[in-house]
Amino acid sequence: MKTQLFQDFDAVSSKQWKQQIQFELKGADYNDTLIWESLEGIKVKPFYHSDEEIKNHPTNSNATEFKILQNIYVHDVQMSNKKAKESLQRGAESVRFTIESDKIDLSKLMNNLPVESVVYYFFLPFLSQEYVAILNNFAAKNGYNFIIQIDAIGQLCRDGNWYENLNSDIQKLNEISKNTTIPFLTIQSGIYQNSGANMVQQLAYTLAHCNEYFNRISKINQPISIEVSVGTNYFFEIAKIRALRLLFNTLAIEYNYNFDCHIVATPTKRNKTIYDYNVNMLRTTTECMSAILGGANAVSNLAYDAIYHKDNEFGDRISRNQLLILKEESYFDKVNNPSDGAYYIESLTEQLAEKALEVFKEIEANGGFITQLIEGTIQRKISESALKEQGLFDSGKEILLGTNKYPNPNDKMKHDLELFPFVKTKDRKTLIVPIIEKRLAEKVEQERLAQESN
Repeated sequence: MKTQLFQDFDAVSSKQWKQQIQFELKGADYNDTLIWESLEGIKVKPFYHSDEEIKNHPTNSNATEFKILQNIYVHDVQMSNKKAKESLQRGAESVRFTIESDKIDLSKLMNNLPVESVVYYFFLPFLSQEYVAILNNFAAKNGYNFIIQIDAIGQLCRDGNWYENLNSDIQKLNEISKNTTIPFLTIQSGIYQNSGANMVQQLAYTLAHCNEYFNRISKINQPISIEVSVGTNYFFEIAKIRALRLLFNTLAIEYNYNFDCHIVATPTKRNKTIYDYNVNMLRTTTECMSAILGGANAVSNLAYDAIYHKDNEFGDRISRNQLLILKEESYFDKVNNPSDGAYYIESLTEQLAEKALEVFKEIEANGGFITQLIEGTIQRKISESALKEQGLFDSGKEILLGTNKYPNPNDKMKHDLELFPFVKTKDRKTLIVPIIEKRLAEKVEQERLAQESN
């Protein structure tokens, strides 16, 4: 017997729900008690209802196709080749090589690596038309699926200087675009999140960053990849990635650009800690979940010890297994666009996109992204946002378990640090003030390390 369950109950409007909630509050103010405001100025309600005319924003992303991405820094070519093979055998589905020199022998690096069903990313922290041509020709000749990641504006943001200078860098990118058939351009937007920008700023700066390329490269005939850092605000981060795709496609229409963006997501470093470091695994798990549900094409997890240990097999294996569990045991790859139509997420997506578009228009009205970087406006606004968040952390309103809440006083880390986990500064001449990535827990950790020495 088939029961029409919902026909047995009268529909309840959002107004009726609110009246009942107000009654249950016994005189407390609804807005003050149950509505909270995020750092981005978005008011979050206790419930969302279909009669509120919430717009749907289909993402057309495919969660069933998200790839587990393994990062490999290429120092020793043979060791990197071996690590790539082992990673692919143990669950990785894509590999990203960071190549710091144009002297790396590509044929040795790719020796006997599988061709079918694997995407190979090449992040190049240098700008070389010749090396891009080598990558392009190798992919065409051998049937590999390559994505090159070059970001001259990202270089300016991180380093404070261009590779050479504005005109030369843009000219080289134009030449690469004309002579390359595989994707070569990326937007390294993770730096905005890791330096303390709020989500609206992250989206607006990413869009303005991309717009500079659309304006300055005469014809982009390949998909653009966007690198995103994902924080721990679960639903907001899902909405952020959805809003990014929505904003990118809105901008692309203006340039008759017919490719969707290719989003690569990585957990943020901003909330990671050296003390009680196993909590980092919990943080990265929810951050990877947000990335998948938001529609990222590839997810590269951050090892729990990445901020203080050199690359190691154990950390890589754990971070890869987190994604394998999400895919193979939690079934995060079984439904496409899983967040589409969820009233709360749709509402957040729209608000983030609208607020980011306002900031983007303001940037363009004041000379564009590069001009605002040179003037220091972008850096100042990120710094203001970062200080606001840092204040919340310092006062205990933003909590990192094991660090500013329930710290373990017996936890010692001084002799376990293989990498310097704090901001590094050095005096040198730069065109702009670089955007500096900084973790929230750095001051607390430095104080604890100093106490260990006593």
